[in-house]
Amino acid sequence: MMPVETESQLQESLPDKSQSKLPSTAEHWQIVSATFITVFIAELGDKTQLTTLVIAAQSHQPWIVFAGAAIALVSTSLLGVLAGKWLAKTFSPNLLNTLAGLSFLILSISLLWDAIA
Repeated sequence: MMPVETESQLQESLPDKSQSKLPSTAEHWQIVSATFITVFIAELGDKTQLTTLVIAAQSHQPWIVFAGAAIALVSTSLLGVLAGKWLAKTFSPNLLNTLAGLSFLILSISLLWDAIA
């Protein structure tokens, strides 16, 4: 006859998910949602969207234009993800945050300078 384990004994025998490097399903959805919202808002009204609008209007082939634009966006996103993966392996998160902050600061100063001049 097999011994009956209590719930606490079963919990102890299971791997600790808090120590796991794999994100939970909720964390996956949070990452997907944040990425979707960020990219969607960034792409609204930009020159790429306006260009696809014009191409679709001129070609009268909106689904073909959609397919081409979707493949292009997926491809550029893949390049960004691969570059991000490489950067994450190569540099520390603190250095990446500092470099990102400095690049935004330089861009802001440049845009401010252009607006004033």
